[in-house]
Amino acid sequence: MNQTKINFLQNDIIHRLKNLETNTKGKWGVMNAQQMVEHVAAFFKISTEKIKFPLVTPTEHLEKFKAFLLSDKEFKENTKAPKEIIGDEPLPLQHSSMKGAIDELENEIKTFFEYFKHHPLKKTLHPVFGELNFSEWVQLHHKHVTHHFKQFGLLN
Repeated sequence: MNQTKINFLQNDIIHRLKNLETNTKGKWGVMNAQQMVEHVAAFFKISTEKIKFPLVTPTEHLEKFKAFLLSDKEFKENTKAPKEIIGDEPLPLQHSSMKGAIDELENEIKTFFEYFKHHPLKKTLHPVFGELNFSEWVQLHHKHVTHHFKQFGLLN
């Protein structure tokens, strides 16, 4: 288990978002900053089964996808989730303010760690990468958040 990635998820995410303005545009993609925060919160909800999607990756490709997940390779700029999951356009804002979006994300991060504390052997379904355990979700959340933080200039 990578404690550095856990610390990033638990401590750094919210701290780095505090000065980000709602309408900040990313270096790529179509989401504004608040849409990105809400997107990341929804991603955490998938890991705790608050939101469920069917598997969209053909089973014969899962091993290759899992190898990417477990590698140090980053998501490329403009990487898009399958249309079956998020569609072509960003979802409408769910919160009236960036603060509300960040508060929800903070809550979902805490929920993630509590969920797997009480279900340490549980695997939950990611629609692209398949069934993931806690350490695989930590890896994926870290990879996903890092991708979006680079998009919005919050990481080099």
